[in-house]
Formats: sequence, structure tokens, C-alpha cells
Amino acid sequence: MRHRAVLLSALLVVSLVGAAAAPAAAQSTDAEGEAYAGSHVQFNTTGSAVSNYAVGDAVIVENVSVQSSEEARSQAGLGLDVGLSAATSIVGSAVETRTEADASVRLGFESGAAMQAHDNARGIFQVQANDSAQMVQANLSNDAEAESESDERVVVTKDDGNQGAFIVVGDGEVVVNEEGNVTAEVEEGSQLVYRQYDGDGERSEDDDEQERMIQNGTATAEVYLQESAETGEEAGAATASVVEYGQDTAIEVESQSREEVNMTVERTQSQGKVVLTSVSESAFDNAEDIEVFVDGEAAAQADSYSEVEQSAMEGDEPRYYVSQSSSAEATANVAIGIDHFSERAVSMQSAQEDTSTATESDAATETDSADGSDTATEETTGDGAGFGALAALAALGSALLAARRL
Repeated sequence: MRHRAVLLSALLVVSLVGAAAAPAAAQSTDAEGEAYAGSHVQFNTTGSAVSNYAVGDAVIVENVSVQSSEEARSQAGLGLDVGLSAATSIVGSAVETRTEADASVRLGFESGAAMQAHDNARGIFQVQANDSAQMVQANLSNDAEAESESDERVVVTKDDGNQGAFIVVGDGEVVVNEEGNVTAEVEEGSQLVYRQYDGDGERSEDDDEQERMIQNGTATAEVYLQESAETGEEAGAATASVVEYGQDTAIEVESQSREEVNMTVERTQSQGKVVLTSVSESAFDNAEDIEVFVDGEAAAQADSYSEVEQSAMEGDEPRYYVSQSSSAEATANVAIGIDHFSERAVSMQSAQEDTSTATESDAATETDSADGSDTATEETTGDGAGFGALAALAALGSALLAARRL
């Protein structure tokens, strides 16, 4: 009996130890991956990759891995003369750091790359090659198909018709690999950018123009003014998401309301550039009739993206171009060409309603009053045009009544 009691006690101790250890193991497993859930973008991070990258609850990319080009080519047995499309699988370097800011999260990789995801309607993410050349592999969701448009751009189309684009900014190449996924190689100081589109049909010509300016370095930043998808006290609040593509460009949104947005755009180089903005009508009144001011002076309105680009690159004067987005949400795209730098104050304001008709009427009334005309008197007294006739009839009735009494 004593031996049996000792055995039961030992089993009880082992059971208790196992129960205590189980939660620790579960916590350790959870610690290997961390989720991010913003208003527009959601994803998970594992030890060496970003998984289930979703925009608007729709998964676009199942897995994003980043590794130095030298290590990736060596492990895959790819020589320098082997095409990038043959790279179908890379190991991926470890995610070392994670920093969250307003409407964005930044991940640092052991290989010297950084990935920044922006919580805006485009679901933009950037993979930047900070230290040495980097290789990026994006495995797409099963309902998506990729197609190369050039060495610097790959378009992704989902079964529902929605599209997105991978763009190389700087030096590098992006291809559709032999397995139908996206592989890119970007040189140090360059980056791979992804932009998602949510609308009916294919990307519009405006979308293509924006991508082109981002790719060639003409457009160095984007600003998204949108309504927050948060619940509770933050529901419906206006938010700003800023995406900077480098070239020493920095933007700070100083103030924001439904009628006016004020920003500071700064560059260490004097060359003019284009700032792209996306303005949601749910966060800004009269988004389609925006007026733009640069350093307090009204900018000229252009008729095309090329005019805006020309004004920025040739430095003649600030110009802006407004177009409607292909997105399902009512949104206006505003491209602002700033002719020179270093620091410029940019203001976007909701155009005021036309009051010229009322002003002309008021002016006419004031003129008549100054002339002492009968019309001015009638309008001033507010008795109406028929008051004189009524008064005459009343006087006539009084006279007849008096004559009858006599």
C-alpha cells in the first residue's frame, strides 16, 4: 500500500508539472507569430516571413519572404547569369524588429531589408533594400494570377477582377517565376512596392500613370486622407496615411478637417517632384472640387498627369490635377506638382459654393436704395408690390362710408 501511495503521488506530481508546462508551450508557439490588424490591412508575421497579407479582408499574398540576393542565389544554386524566374523558393531571413506608428507597421529583417506596410485603402507595402541587394518572393493566393508588364512591373489579377501591381522603384527587376508567383531582386537603396486596387474591371489609365511616376522617381510620396474603419469613439474619424518613396522626401500632415488639409512637404534636394494624394469623400467635403494652395498661393489646375509632371520637373509653377478613382469607394485622386524645394506648405481646401448670383442681387438692391427709387423702398419695407393698391381701396372705402353718414 505504501508503494502504491508513493506511485500515485509521483504520477500526480508529473501531471501537475505537465499541466503547468502546457500553457508555456502554447505561449511560446504564439510568440513565433504576431498579427497586425488595421482598418484596411491585416497580416501575420512568423519567424522569417509575412503571411496572409490581406487588404479589405481579402488575402492577396499568402507569404512574403526576403533574403539577401547573395545568400538566396547561393542556396538555390543560381548563378549570376541565371534568370530571376528560376528562383522559385527562398529560405527567407529572420524578422528581427517590429515598430508600429500611425497607420503603418515596419519590420526589420536580418538580411538588412525592411518592410513597411501602410494601413490605407491601397494596402501599400514596401520592401526596401537598405544593406546590400535583396531578393523578395511573394507567393500569391490561389485565386490570383500574375502577369509581367515590364521588367519593373507585375500586375496581379484576382478571380473577382480586382487588381494590384508590384513596382520596382530604383534599380532592380520583378518577374513572374516558373511557379506563377512573384520574385524580385532590388539593388541596395532600391525597393519593391505593392499597390492594391479595389474597383470594377482593370486598373484605369490614371492608376497606370501613377505607377509610372512612382517607378521613375517623379512621384516620391503619397498621402491618403480617409475615414477610419475603427469602431467606438474612433468610428468615422478622419485619418491620414503617408507613404514616402525616398529621395529625401518627407511629409507631415499638420492639420486635417472636412474642409481643409494642411501639409508640410520637405526635400533636401531642390528638384521639383510630384506628391500623389487620395481623398475619400467620406472624410472630406466636395472632394471632387478640391483647390490646392502652395505657400499660400493658388496652384494652377492642370488637365493631365503629364502637365503636373512637367511643371514639377521643369520648375515653372505648382500645378495639380484631379481625377476620380476607379475604387468602389468615392475617392478623388489629386496629383500635386511642386516646382522646387526645400520646404513647402501645401493646403488642399474644399471649394466653396458659387455665391455670385446672390452677390449681384444684393449689389443691385444697395444701388437702388442709394438712388432713393420706389423699388428700393418697397424691398426695404417688405410690404410687397400690391400694398399700394390695397391702401387706395381702403381709403376709397373710408370716403364712401363718411359720405353716407353725412
